[in-house]
Amino acid sequence: MTPISNRNVAEKWRFARLGGFDQVELKRGSDLLGLPELDQKLWAALSCPTHGLFFDNQTLALLDTDNDGRIRANEVIEAVRWVSKVLKNPADLIQQNTTLPLAAINDQDPEGQQLLASAVEILKNLGKADATEITADDLADMTKIFANTQFNGDGIIPVKAASDEAGQQAITDIIACLGEIQDRCGEPGINLEKIEQFFKDAGAYFDWWQQSDAEAVRIRNQIADTEAAAALLAQLKPKIDDFFTRCQLAEFDTGATEFLNPADSRYEQLAGIDLSTGNEELAKLPLAAIVASGNLPLTTGLNPAWRAAVEQLKTLVLAPLLGAADSLSYAQWQSVVGQFADYQAWLQKKPANAVEGLGLERIKTLLQSDAQAKLTGLIEQDLALEPHAKAIDSVVRLLHYYRDLYTLLNNFVSFRDFYSAEPHAIFQAGTLYLDGRSCQLCVKVDDVDGHSKLAELSKIFLAYCECRRQGSNETLTIAAAVTGGDSDNLRVGRNGVFYDRNGVDWDATIVKIIENPISIKQAFWAPYKRVARMINEQLEKSASARDKAAHENTFKGISEAGANAGQGKEPPAPFDVGKFAGIFAAIGLAIGAIGTALATVMSSFMGLVWWQMPLAIIGVMLAISGPSMFIAYLKLRQRNLAPVLDACGWAVNAKAFINIPFGRLLTGVAKLPKDAEMQMVDPFGEKKSHWKSYVFLLILLAGAAYAWHKGYIGPKQEPEKAAQVEEKVAPAKAEAPVPAKPAESAK
Repeated sequence: MTPISNRNVAEKWRFARLGGFDQVELKRGSDLLGLPELDQKLWAALSCPTHGLFFDNQTLALLDTDNDGRIRANEVIEAVRWVSKVLKNPADLIQQNTTLPLAAINDQDPEGQQLLASAVEILKNLGKADATEITADDLADMTKIFANTQFNGDGIIPVKAASDEAGQQAITDIIACLGEIQDRCGEPGINLEKIEQFFKDAGAYFDWWQQSDAEAVRIRNQIADTEAAAALLAQLKPKIDDFFTRCQLAEFDTGATEFLNPADSRYEQLAGIDLSTGNEELAKLPLAAIVASGNLPLTTGLNPAWRAAVEQLKTLVLAPLLGAADSLSYAQWQSVVGQFADYQAWLQKKPANAVEGLGLERIKTLLQSDAQAKLTGLIEQDLALEPHAKAIDSVVRLLHYYRDLYTLLNNFVSFRDFYSAEPHAIFQAGTLYLDGRSCQLCVKVDDVDGHSKLAELSKIFLAYCECRRQGSNETLTIAAAVTGGDSDNLRVGRNGVFYDRNGVDWDATIVKIIENPISIKQAFWAPYKRVARMINEQLEKSASARDKAAHENTFKGISEAGANAGQGKEPPAPFDVGKFAGIFAAIGLAIGAIGTALATVMSSFMGLVWWQMPLAIIGVMLAISGPSMFIAYLKLRQRNLAPVLDACGWAVNAKAFINIPFGRLLTGVAKLPKDAEMQMVDPFGEKKSHWKSYVFLLILLAGAAYAWHKGYIGPKQEPEKAAQVEEKVAPAKAEAPVPAKPAESAK
């Protein structure tokens, strides 16, 4: 194999002018060998995200060596270097084969030798010892690859890794306490970190149990469920303390007894509602009736809301410590609290970990056995196969690079896949069908507002669409570039259908639009459409205002007539014709001025020679549409893909322009097939009236007559004949008698 640094300098780099910038062509093995030496300023992109791409996810994960969610130029270079080293001929990448021939692996390189041996071993384990190539399906099931061994070199041991029942139970216990980790074969297991953490927690729990003092031990020996008893005691202690404090206060002042017991008004409030032992107001009452130096009854006379808890306290705590009793004195209560004080102090020191659920006896058994040493030994046996497992990982890496790396290079180092006859770059998410067109330049977007702030610099008409799958909660947001047709019917809320690269259809709805020129044709008609839209809006506003005014005046007149009739007022003055004569005259003058202006324009137009007339019409139309077309032309030449991709997380390294011809390729407008038959008669079409045609014909005839009269059109006399006619007419004019004036004839 030729080392990368020894690239044949006679083979010059080849570049192609695509999208307005120079892009390197990677069509030879020497181009791939020399790629690490190519100046990165000439790369189309320097980084891209690992999500939102139509590309194999596992290949992206293998390329992302630092696991930061981005593919960078140095990672691409390292991948090219490694592949060029372990393959005999790097040019094989150009074929983009889905299978890796064993003969293509470079057995002259140490790493290549290990790769080849690992690939052969994998095929043997799969029962394909005679195979000459390996596929992605062969590497999909790691369980089959490691079927003949308990270990797979990933440092994780599943339950089956232990050969005895005790070891398997220990692994099961650790998984139950600390959770599982999936090994390379997809089975739940544990690693060395979990083993060490488990036995550390188990030792801490066991030491805490052993460190309890004599009083705590006595309490544990007397009470079966000590922790439950301690919890119940902590729950009832505030209420029992309240009872004995009230009784002591009643002993101090017997007159206070009445006030320390609930007032009658509180019982009146409770009497009007449905009571239960869970009532909050009932639970606020004392445990029992307050008497001077009274004891707490344990059977009768208890507050119903606390009866069950007190009976449980009597069974769990008081009976084991004090014996059977029907009441509890203050001194006995203080004794019980004192006996539990040491136990509760010791209980608060209990380490918070997950091993407690196994029970003290199981924890003691695990700590006193050699379970930790055996599990650690299994981890070491598994890690002994790490070189073999890494070799298998390298086979997986090589297979994915062999199939996909060249595709990435043509979407990263250059944008060849985008600037092609059928553009299908890895950043193109699919095709959007909307408003009689198909948009192929669609990219996935995470945040519409954030993306649009940068994407608006692209000078591309973008329609952001929210896509949903029917019967699913899955959503997708795309930004579609509209580079053909017009934007008359593109509005927020319009619906379309989006087909992703896998052919799955989504319901798409426009949620945001970035408006920019789409075509020169659209820019030509834009001024006329704006004027028509403005006139239409003004007419609608005027008609609406007149309708509203007429409606208000009608009701106002009716109400005023009724009021005048009721009050005997005189009716309003009759309509004054003279008052509005001036208004009608002004309107007439305005119409006359408009007619005069139109006549002047028409006469000037008709004064032109016939071949000048179409030129004048074209000149007027260019004067109206020219500025709009010129601005659109400048913006269409500035359409740049880079801001759209940069907003998606790319680092585009060039101005990737989308000119007018390429824009037509990205957006297809609906056209009838060439061999389609057309039915021109619409059975539901509106019947056309011919009066417009008659009026237009009359205008043409009038214009032609005017032009004939002026001599602009019609037969032209030759100069000699015109002179002869003039000579004959002149003497006749001279001999003709001059008519006399009326006064002279009278004389």
